[in-house]
Amino acid sequence: MANGKPTSPLVFTALFLCIVVVSLFMRLLPLGLSPDTWPMPNLLVCLTFAWVLRRPDYLPALVIGAVFFAEDLLLLRPPGLWALLVLLGSEFLRRRGAGLRGVTIVLELAIVSAVLLAMTLAYRVILAIVMVPQAPLGLSMGQFIGTVVAYPVVVMVSHFVFNVRKPATGEVDAIGRRV
Repeated sequence: MANGKPTSPLVFTALFLCIVVVSLFMRLLPLGLSPDTWPMPNLLVCLTFAWVLRRPDYLPALVIGAVFFAEDLLLLRPPGLWALLVLLGSEFLRRRGAGLRGVTIVLELAIVSAVLLAMTLAYRVILAIVMVPQAPLGLSMGQFIGTVVAYPVVVMVSHFVFNVRKPATGEVDAIGRRV
């Protein structure tokens, strides 16, 4: 079985940006007039963490920061706070990505859940310190639980649809560096 030429990381970065644009467009559309009873999971955070753990070279830190800063502005959240927390969480996971290569999805989900919980609580604490009105704790925890439940689905879609897989042992990129 012959492998074709490896796809450039820029192609996957562009694919990520296209997914972000479609996701933000769908979130900004006024599709319903009644409020939701269950908060939607943060699929962009799931996608970011899944791709950073599998192929850290596909999503540079600058792209992650810019995407989530733009999301903060478009969704009228405090500018830069959630972007900073997602960037810190993704960089934490990126640094541990090589050590998490051989773990099962259950352990990976536990680590990602811990990072998501830390991000959610830090976001709420910082907003409370500066006395910004925020959603009730139950809604925030509902979104956290939804995001944790959605993470394995996003990992499967990334693996089977977008072909974003963990690198094999000894795999090198186009210029000979270990991945």
